[in-house]
Amino acid sequence: MAASGLVLAGVLSVAHGAWIPIKAVLSQVLLETAWRESLYTGQRARPWPWADTWPVARLSAPAQGKAMIVLAGASGATLAFGPAHVLQSAAPGAIDNTVIVGHRDTHFAFLERLKKGEELRLEVGDGAVHRYRVVEARVLHESDTAVMDGASAKRLTLITCYPFDAIVPGGPLRYVVQAEGVISHQPSL
Repeated sequence: MAASGLVLAGVLSVAHGAWIPIKAVLSQVLLETAWRESLYTGQRARPWPWADTWPVARLSAPAQGKAMIVLAGASGATLAFGPAHVLQSAAPGAIDNTVIVGHRDTHFAFLERLKKGEELRLEVGDGAVHRYRVVEARVLHESDTAVMDGASAKRLTLITCYPFDAIVPGGPLRYVVQAEGVISHQPSL
């Protein structure tokens, strides 16, 4: 009887620990559907009826084989489902500093492998795709918020907790990737 209780406790513990990563993956399916709906209608589309957030962009890192929906508002609840746009920063794709945050052990785990010069793409609500090139990645203390300041050029700042392999979540360090907008040259007719 005691052994059965221990086995059950172990199974429940593993299931609880796996819930956030499972939720992060499965929610992207619903978020993708909401994103497509918002592109089609031009209206905010909530991924589920009780959601207090909605898709605002699709972030992709082609060299990493990653693409994910970015949600509005960087609350703890929102981050459980995907990366989130910090509403106090510039709108995605604006000529300013757009800040997106995500968890280091789910959606933003790939930041550790990004290299200087790699392309990032940010598709916004009107279907426009904004391209960026990674210019730097660094570790900062959470109190160093200057990376979130406005910019006079198109900039994308991605932030996650650091170190990537930390056992305890949170901590005072942040891994920050900054990318500068790439000007697309259209051939003249």
